[in-house]
Amino acid sequence: MKNTIFSRPGLLSLDAHGDLVPDGEPGPHIGPVVARAGQLSCASAATETYFRAAAAVLAMRSDSSGPDMSAALLKRHYGVTGSIATLSSEVERTVEVDLPDGRRCILKTSTRPEAADSFRFQTSAMAGLEGAAGVVAPAVLRTSSGALMFEEERICGYLQTRIEGIPLHQVVPTPDLLFRAGCALARLDLALAQVKVLAADRPVLWHVGCWSRLMELEPYLPSGSVADRVRAAMADYLEFVEPQIPNVVWQVTHNDPSPFNMIVTGQRLGFIDFGDGCWSPRIQELAIAASHLVSDSALPLGGAEHLIAGYASVIALSRLETRLLVGLMRARQSALILVNYWRAHLFPADAQYIKKNVARAEHGLSILAPLDVALGEAAVLSAVSSSLP
Repeated sequence: MKNTIFSRPGLLSLDAHGDLVPDGEPGPHIGPVVARAGQLSCASAATETYFRAAAAVLAMRSDSSGPDMSAALLKRHYGVTGSIATLSSEVERTVEVDLPDGRRCILKTSTRPEAADSFRFQTSAMAGLEGAAGVVAPAVLRTSSGALMFEEERICGYLQTRIEGIPLHQVVPTPDLLFRAGCALARLDLALAQVKVLAADRPVLWHVGCWSRLMELEPYLPSGSVADRVRAAMADYLEFVEPQIPNVVWQVTHNDPSPFNMIVTGQRLGFIDFGDGCWSPRIQELAIAASHLVSDSALPLGGAEHLIAGYASVIALSRLETRLLVGLMRARQSALILVNYWRAHLFPADAQYIKKNVARAEHGLSILAPLDVALGEAAVLSAVSSSLP
């Protein structure tokens, strides 16, 4: 027995145990849309329909559990062959491809209709970044017909180059490295602001507009201090940050610059995995990256000061952005905790991978918890005023 929340296929239903589960077959295909200023506001992303559709995407099992058609797709759409190794992925199937000419590439595919818009966003964003000064990102390899991605009746996908380097989470986070990471993220945002992408308004659960509804997932949290801090952070977000978020700069963003998606390559840093990208507040980009770096309880911002200083050295923060940043960081940590405890409940066999960032978010949230608006603003101003370490 299940109680359907929406009749449109592809959204969520409640099963007999009260858990959110996918309902029926995937919904109808929605054509690509070019992002425009003001296209997707916080309010529009907070609608019931948007939130349910976004949650449904992450409530479905990864495509990696199905048959692997990668070799045939590579041959059919790119005319190439190569050795293939499956990589971990939460949604689409992701494989590494070693081509005979020595190139290492990544092939992403999905059998879900809604994935087409996600791939349109990812490929148009990466294609738009090609040649951008100071930005390192994968390049999209065009199909034999010259398209950025391929679409068949029941599957779609694209092929990209692989950035050679070490993920930031595997490197000692020195002040200099974090400062450079902040600079690189700001340069990425400057470049993305000039890129016209497709499907920037598709449902993305990590969109800041969904956060007002994420406390629906509170029952999946462990009881105790973690749940208490999440409730406090989200209450502060709703009271102080959300009403003011429409007044900051919005643009196309990566929306997931975590240490897993930032690659140290020589003296530069690159960015991978644009799958959560969308039209969102620019300051949210900094909040996400900084929220992952809060680890040192001896520092007001836990060590994220250096990344914030690097970002602000390239893109100056407005007074409002300075006031909102810590609240956004705490809300993002809370969103990560809420979503991943829920998904770990849905997919217990994959819980370790799903929760790979949760312990870091819980610890970071405990460090930021004592900061009220005034103390948070003061800490950010202090970080921004610091010089290159």
